[in-house]
Amino acid sequence: MPSLRELFLLDPDTVFLNHGSFGACPREVFEQQQRWQLEMERNPVQFLGRRSAGLLAAARQRLAAHIGAAGEDLVFMPNATTAVNTVARSLALQPGDEVLATDHEYGACNAAWQFVCERAGASYRQVEVPLPFDSTCWAEALMAQAGPRTRLIFASHLTSTTALIFPVAALCAQARRAGILTLIDGAHAPGQLPLDLQATGADFYTGNCHKWLCAPKGSAFLHVRPEHQAALDASVVSWGYLAGSGGHSGFDAYTGSSTLERRLQWQGTRDLAAFLSVPAAIDFQARHGWPAHRQRCHDMACELLARVTRRNGVAAVAPDSAYGQMVPIPVRSADAEGLRRWLFEQHHIEVPVTQHAGHTFVRVSVQAYNTEADLAALEQALAEADA
Repeated sequence: MPSLRELFLLDPDTVFLNHGSFGACPREVFEQQQRWQLEMERNPVQFLGRRSAGLLAAARQRLAAHIGAAGEDLVFMPNATTAVNTVARSLALQPGDEVLATDHEYGACNAAWQFVCERAGASYRQVEVPLPFDSTCWAEALMAQAGPRTRLIFASHLTSTTALIFPVAALCAQARRAGILTLIDGAHAPGQLPLDLQATGADFYTGNCHKWLCAPKGSAFLHVRPEHQAALDASVVSWGYLAGSGGHSGFDAYTGSSTLERRLQWQGTRDLAAFLSVPAAIDFQARHGWPAHRQRCHDMACELLARVTRRNGVAAVAPDSAYGQMVPIPVRSADAEGLRRWLFEQHHIEVPVTQHAGHTFVRVSVQAYNTEADLAALEQALAEADA
């Protein structure tokens, strides 16, 4: 029986503790992606023009069932940042309007909101979420910052830099009662946290499938509540905007009304194989009992955090319950890039070193293929760095 590490394509000479950045795809899922690509090349017109709509619909239904959503409320995206841009550029902001966020949001998405708000004469305001983190009053504290011109609240489900789980369901419920839209960036959530998007209640929710769900690179989704779907526009206006016609000879896959998936998904010739391989990733995790692996990885990560902080004397910034399979280990070094490079070049450990509000963290991702030996290697290297 092969180990889980052997089922992935990772370099055996590298201690890989950075699943959170770009994920890692199991060999069998990667091979499924290649099979879809080969099938497309056998007859690209038939595949893209006549079969793709049905194939994509089936893949969306599988994903929807896995994350507690309806397939017609989902559309595939290449990544969560693209989904955030789609919502941001579709929001009809007026001068003086405000988009409210936390100061823990992903930099690329901050850039998108700053760009859109500046062009509209609106403001993008980030509210400090202090460390140590207290989840009990997070939603209330963020809502208290909202004002009469707040149009939308943007927040991560699980933050990138600090690896904190935000209680977004409470935020979405309070924002809806106040008449404020919510966009939740769940880039790290699918596969790492059990999801029920209907219960979460966000107006817009995006997640990456190519991170913790272990699907191929370039597979993500945007979930949109039905009452907001007509307001969203794709970044590329293409055949999906021509209702009642497939666009040109041979392309009859998309007919009928201009639905969410038609407008946002059909944008001309592109490789759909990553989207179509998402069900294979779901099947892979189901066969290997992923909920048990998630719990084991959480426990391993939190135990490592406790050991390192006990040795280096730097307090953790949140309780174990605030983390999933990623933990931010606080270290004394102020040279984040230097430490990251030293860990990789001297110890062959792939792990990011992040900074937030004067703190430096070694952000450790523990996935099912990781072992105690991987974590021990990092622990020993950090002890050497402090010596």
